[in-house]
Amino acid sequence: MASKSQFETGHKVPVTHQSFPGKEGQMPNPKPLFDEIPTDDGISQLYKAAGKLEGKKAIITGGDSGIGRATAILFAMEGADSLIAYLPEEEDDAQETKRRVEGYGRQCHLIPTDLTDPQNCERVVDKAVDIFGGKIDILFNNAAYQMMVEDIKDLSGDQWVHTFNTNIHPFFYLSKYALPQMKRGSTIINNASINAYIGRPDLLDYTSTKGAIVSFTRGLSNQQIGKGIRVNAIAPGPVWTPLIPATMTEAAQKQFTSPMGRPAQPSEIATCVVFLASADSSFVSGQTIHCNGGTVVSG
Repeated sequence: MASKSQFETGHKVPVTHQSFPGKEGQMPNPKPLFDEIPTDDGISQLYKAAGKLEGKKAIITGGDSGIGRATAILFAMEGADSLIAYLPEEEDDAQETKRRVEGYGRQCHLIPTDLTDPQNCERVVDKAVDIFGGKIDILFNNAAYQMMVEDIKDLSGDQWVHTFNTNIHPFFYLSKYALPQMKRGSTIINNASINAYIGRPDLLDYTSTKGAIVSFTRGLSNQQIGKGIRVNAIAPGPVWTPLIPATMTEAAQKQFTSPMGRPAQPSEIATCVVFLASADSSFVSGQTIHCNGGTVVSG
């Protein structure tokens, strides 16, 4: 019996396991999709670019794989150059992202770094300023850590602190250092999660950081909107990325779906980032796009 398309109702991801942070290149078939989106018949077609980001310069964290890679590729298709920050152990995946971005005729610069150190956040922005000639148009705060723990009694203090140091503190520092290089029309997009709205119990620390990201987005938007700099967030539901085999139990992977009857592909989330990065969203700030496959949430 033929397997279902990644965009077809009833598609389930294969249950596999990797060590954190997971490797895009080691994910099983069917592979995640980065520059293809659904057609009406549930198959796929190449993303149709329209020059929405022509000449723009972007910083993308966690750009080696998953949503970050898809965003870098769609940005390139729309005419933007990127600086991608990633963990050193993700070098192979980052090089593949660079190859794909450059295949669409745009620049892709790589910086391996640990963003839990605020000085490294400053270094990323400094490198972007140097490469892009003082111009930063887009900051996509995307890198994240999660690890499933069923009960608070088993959630260590070290993991709690590490999750916050990875998932929210770099958003502050990168925004703090990037904003002086931004001007009217620049945008910041933060990657939150559906879990901030549904309160997922087996990802308590991750869920808590994602709630902080939503509030950070709202506050920073209110602070910067008078300068013409927009700040928004996305809140993805289940997406087929290396975090799934690297952090989720077998039971969780078997239930990895949405009301649409399938998880998202990274490309489907990246289209929302493109919208928020472009002038198409010129009257949108302080908001969160719920790209979650049909789960209705409030807020």
